[in-house]
Amino acid sequence: MATTAIGGAETEREPVPAWARFMLWIHANLIFEAKGSPRIKVATAVNLHKIFTVFIIFGMMRVTDNFSDAAWVYLALHGCYGYCWLIKDLGFRDHQLDRTTAWWGAVNMYVMLVAWYWLIPWLFLSRHIDPSGPLLAAAIALHTLGVVTMIAADGQRHFTLKYRSGLFTGGLYAYTRNPNYLGEIMIYSAYALLAQHWIAWAIVIYATVSTFLPRMYQKDHAISRHPGWAEYKAKTGLLIPWGLLNGRALADRLRKS
Repeated sequence: MATTAIGGAETEREPVPAWARFMLWIHANLIFEAKGSPRIKVATAVNLHKIFTVFIIFGMMRVTDNFSDAAWVYLALHGCYGYCWLIKDLGFRDHQLDRTTAWWGAVNMYVMLVAWYWLIPWLFLSRHIDPSGPLLAAAIALHTLGVVTMIAADGQRHFTLKYRSGLFTGGLYAYTRNPNYLGEIMIYSAYALLAQHWIAWAIVIYATVSTFLPRMYQKDHAISRHPGWAEYKAKTGLLIPWGLLNGRALADRLRKS
């Protein structure tokens, strides 16, 4: 385990698993720090995906001649999410996306991850899935909760770090150390739930393992240098807010009141 100095004393840093370090190395060398003349902001490449998704899904509806009520609902969910992302980007952009990369780095991002998300609506529309009312309601609820969780978490992180540095453990981060990634996984899980195909779930799992989890471990490594890390880690889940699910958080709140 790596160590760092805090106030003149050495403290242990949370290690990043070898497989996660490998994935982060791939992302750094093939996307964020791709060799060549920097030409495009990573944020621009991501935002273009968000803008075009609604048009691509509508194009799929035309190609598959699928204009069912469920197809329109899917278009509203997946297409509108892109514009929710753009609103968030205008308000508080993730600083990591401000990096500039070579054109082929942006292409690699699409090939390695982003474009795979477009396969989920194709699986849904081309097979003319007719989800039941309860399934449709569950997907809409999961999607809505995911969008709110992701944006609220990113907003809390942005404005907290804007005014002070260090470990912050309140709000959504009192239960999970990565509520923003939890929200994103909920969003794409809603699409997979509607698609009703194992490939859709495989895409969600692939994104989680190849991108989200490595970044979570990288973040743990970074924030573990702060005082209070051990106690904070013991009370929170890496991703799942176990304290909320098992009733511990409610019991703690009742004791304090």
